[in-house]
Amino acid sequence: MRSDDVKKGVERAPNRCLIYATGISKASIKKPFIGIASSYSDLVPGHISMRELERFIERGVEASCGTPFIFGLPAICDGIAMGHSGMCYSLPSRELIADCIESVANAHKLDGLVLLTNCDKITPGMLMAAGRLNIPSIVVTAGPMLSGFYDGQRRSLVRDTFEAVGRFRAKKIKDNQLEALEMSACPGVGSCQGLYTANTMACLTETMGMSLPGCATAPAVSSKKKRIAYESGCRIVELVSKQILPKRIMTDEAFHNAIVMDMALGGSTNTVLHIPAIANECGKKIPLKLFDDISKKTPNIVKLEPAGDDYMEDLDKAGGIPAVMSVLKGKLKDNPTISGKRVSEIIKSANVENSDIIRPLNKPFNPTGGIAILFGNIAPNGCVVKQSAVTRKMLKFTGKVRICESEESAMNLITLKKIKKGDVLVIRNEGPKGGPGMREMLSPTAAIVGMGLSESVALLTDGRFSGGTRGPCIGHISPEAAVGGPISIIKDGEEISIDIPNRKISIRLTDVEIKLRMTRKKPFEPKIKSGWLSRYSKMVTSADIGAVLK
Repeated sequence: MRSDDVKKGVERAPNRCLIYATGISKASIKKPFIGIASSYSDLVPGHISMRELERFIERGVEASCGTPFIFGLPAICDGIAMGHSGMCYSLPSRELIADCIESVANAHKLDGLVLLTNCDKITPGMLMAAGRLNIPSIVVTAGPMLSGFYDGQRRSLVRDTFEAVGRFRAKKIKDNQLEALEMSACPGVGSCQGLYTANTMACLTETMGMSLPGCATAPAVSSKKKRIAYESGCRIVELVSKQILPKRIMTDEAFHNAIVMDMALGGSTNTVLHIPAIANECGKKIPLKLFDDISKKTPNIVKLEPAGDDYMEDLDKAGGIPAVMSVLKGKLKDNPTISGKRVSEIIKSANVENSDIIRPLNKPFNPTGGIAILFGNIAPNGCVVKQSAVTRKMLKFTGKVRICESEESAMNLITLKKIKKGDVLVIRNEGPKGGPGMREMLSPTAAIVGMGLSESVALLTDGRFSGGTRGPCIGHISPEAAVGGPISIIKDGEEISIDIPNRKISIRLTDVEIKLRMTRKKPFEPKIKSGWLSRYSKMVTSADIGAVLK
């Protein structure tokens, strides 16, 4: 066992002394050391239930003759960090989480890991660590929140708070209604109810085989979630015994399956950052174009909020990820999973309980997948749009540029009602380096929807959008402005054309004019010059390769 390095031999008497100081017995020190990497936090609704899940994981580890040790990790709630400078820390926290797990697991020579996670950047950060360390690991996602309820309708975070801000500004709702929505849209623990980044990543983690079947969609408040936590604690000891390693699970086939599932679900555009970053830690490269290639062949068969009106609890009742896999069986590749079952076995035992939620391939919501990758003279290295959340009317759009150098300036224009029909709002200097941290732009996108402009205004940014964004919102423009990408030289009043079906995006400028402007461009001046974000901006790479650190 790896843990023998800290507990065996005469020379390890001091090490054992410190381990005994934690209160474990002589019998327990002989067992495999299982780290429970917990991102419990009182600050994050998706994580506040983890104390109880830790107990169930511990029970499972102990029942299977392992010795559990809990250690903590940071967790950032993107919703709370949204719309201000705090969002600069969200994407960078992914790298911190991976580094923290590597540090603790290697310093204490843990034999295996249970990765207890839920929200947006924590899950990919933990999977990156699993690939990097390549020691037996299993993921437990803490589960989605139930929908809220107010005025006879089910409610959710994005539509009923973020978009409600826009409706309030447009005088469509009153103060008391906004306050009632604040109090009711998020009724308790769990990751936010729709197919935003947290739940999308949970679904892809299960599809890749790194969590037990049913884990992604089991609600945070359910006894089913506690049983999965317990079973995961049991299973990790067996994974250690058999030395079943993450790279044996996270294969080329697993990443292929994850992208297929992403397209079928119409998941968050943030997966286009996270899947390549996880693959990178497993020694694999996933080009941006692969997402589009798979999207063109994969129908969108699930339509949860924000694209549709259903929620994660509905997907769970319809059969969850195994049921979606059963519909996609001809498009998925067989592969082992940490459950001990192969993908083909999971598919055989799955049933679709509601074909209105999980549609058959011959009756999809859309004939192609949820995400499209566009290329053109404004984004030579590509950009990303959640096409499943764009109305048919806006799949092709041409408009006049309104330049904003930050998210704050964009929100100012929107709230002062200075954005008009036919505008293309361009928010630049918000990329991985420029932000720094590639802030999500849910506040401006939701405000535009709430003000009734989602079918007449488009947004472009070298930053990114929340999984809760809907409408013609195109992010990850690469190269970003901070490294001299073409987005840095466009001007107010110029014309941009968006053609999602044909995967094109362009500004009406000649190549000669673009090159001339690029030679005149001033060097980028970093916004933050000290601390972690300064170091991050110097090391981070482009969004089109996952914004990994070099």
